[in-house]
Amino acid sequence: MTSDDSERVTWRIGSFCDTSACVEVGFGAGEVRVRRARTDGPDVVFSKEEWAAFLQSAKAGEFDL
Repeated sequence: MTSDDSERVTWRIGSFCDTSACVEVGFGAGEVRVRRARTDGPDVVFSKEEWAAFLQSAKAGEFDL
């Protein structure tokens, strides 16, 4: 992804965010990006199909603690 592409990502922050443990999800250019909110750290990049599979598993409770 070029710097021009990264500027086209629309970021959303989690609604359950507090000041110490926030994540943002970015949508754009055929992919989904996840990053720690309010940092300049790296993004984790998923295809839209990978993201859909993750959401399906999360909704089914597969990651519950």
